[in-house]
Amino acid sequence: MAVELGVFVVPDARDPERVVQQALAADEVGLDLVAIQDHPYQRRFLDTWALLACLAGRTERVRLAPDVANLPLRPPALMAKAAASIDLLSGGRFELGLGAGAFWEAIGAMGGPVLTGKESVDALEEAIQIIRQVWSADGAVSFEGRHYRLDGHKPGPPPAHPIGIWLGAYRPRMLGLVGRLADGWLPSLANMPADEIAERHRTIDEAARAAGRDPSDIRRLVNVRSGSADELAAAARDHRFDTLIVSVDEDDPVGSVRRLGEEVAPKVRELVA
Repeated sequence: MAVELGVFVVPDARDPERVVQQALAADEVGLDLVAIQDHPYQRRFLDTWALLACLAGRTERVRLAPDVANLPLRPPALMAKAAASIDLLSGGRFELGLGAGAFWEAIGAMGGPVLTGKESVDALEEAIQIIRQVWSADGAVSFEGRHYRLDGHKPGPPPAHPIGIWLGAYRPRMLGLVGRLADGWLPSLANMPADEIAERHRTIDEAARAAGRDPSDIRRLVNVRSGSADELAAAARDHRFDTLIVSVDEDDPVGSVRRLGEEVAPKVRELVA
């Protein structure tokens, strides 16, 4: 198998230029992806989507994604337009990591809906349908759901390339949604017992087959803590992940990005291959 490596960046508003420099370093050293966490209610964070748009203009090769976008605070039709815009601005380098939502008290404090677990997954399923319609529509789009409604919306512009939708998912119903409707699975390794990962892959695979899809078409990405080349290779090889998104060293974020790209990533790719 081939493995891609990316970097997980904290959008720290205390030093915006250092955040940008992490992405520039990833671009320069040949990493595949820069992923930005999205917590709009966090007062110490820059807005993730504004940052992604900025990085689209400052980088040349590396792909960009929210990891994962906060759906409850970002209506799906507007999110689809923002994603398509950044994709165009970056020359087709944007992907959409997407989540059902968390930290509901903070979401509610910011004016967003406070949903139950079931409601949040229902809303996510509606949102995926809306986003795909908005990206592909030739004319007006209408949608009538429990959580979202469009009434003759005229979308545009279309994205520069087929943007992937990667879901942050852990529980069976969300994993089933990955298999049925998404292009990738994007969990965090620290949030899953190692002996449960294979079963979660199987849940995705079974849902994909039931929907008439090839499970191998669904990407398997994972957020991982920084580690040695051997440790990172094991995460890919032993747990079937094709993309590793590695956290940076908070004490030396730019340096750690460079070390990942120049020293660790080549060894990981060699070990996995």
